[in-house]
Amino acid sequence: MSHLDEISHLLFGKMSDELGAVERRVLHKAKERKILSEDTNAAFVASQGFGDRLADGIARFGGSWGFIIGFIIFLIVWTTANTILLMRDAFDPYPFIFLNLLLSMIAALQAPIIMMSQNRQAMKDRFDASKDYEVNLKSEVELISLHHKIDTVLLREIAELRADVGRLQAQLEH
Repeated sequence: MSHLDEISHLLFGKMSDELGAVERRVLHKAKERKILSEDTNAAFVASQGFGDRLADGIARFGGSWGFIIGFIIFLIVWTTANTILLMRDAFDPYPFIFLNLLLSMIAALQAPIIMMSQNRQAMKDRFDASKDYEVNLKSEVELISLHHKIDTVLLREIAELRADVGRLQAQLEH
C-alpha cells in the first residue's frame, strides 16, 4: 500500500484511485501546505464576459429605486403631456396605446436580461459552495492530520513512560 493510499484511506476511507478531483486537489494542497481559499468574487468576475457584465448592470439598474422613480416620472410626464398639454395634437392620446407598446417591449427585453443575471448568480452561488466545500474538506484533512500527529506523539510518550517504568521496576527488584 503506497503512502498516498494510506493517507487517502485514513482521511477519506477510500483508496487513492477512488478519490474525486476535489479530494485529490485538497490532498495535494494540504501536502504542499498551501492555502486553498480564494476570493471567489474576484475569480467569478474575472470569468465573466462583456455581455455577462452588461446584463448584470442592466439587472442591477432595473431593480433599483433610481430606475423605479425615474420610470414613474417618465410615466407621469408622458400621461400629462398626452392628456393636458397636448389636448388636440397628442401623439399618444388616452388609452395610451403607444405607451403600452413601449412598456410591453421594455418588459419583453428586461425579463430575459434579469433571468440571465439570476442564472449567473445561481452559478456564482454554486461556485462559492464548491469553494466552501474544498476549504471545509481541507480543514477536516488538516484536523485529522493534527489528531494523528498528536496521537502518534502521545503513543510514543506512553511507550517511553512504560519503558521508564519497566527500568525503574527492574532497578527496584535488584
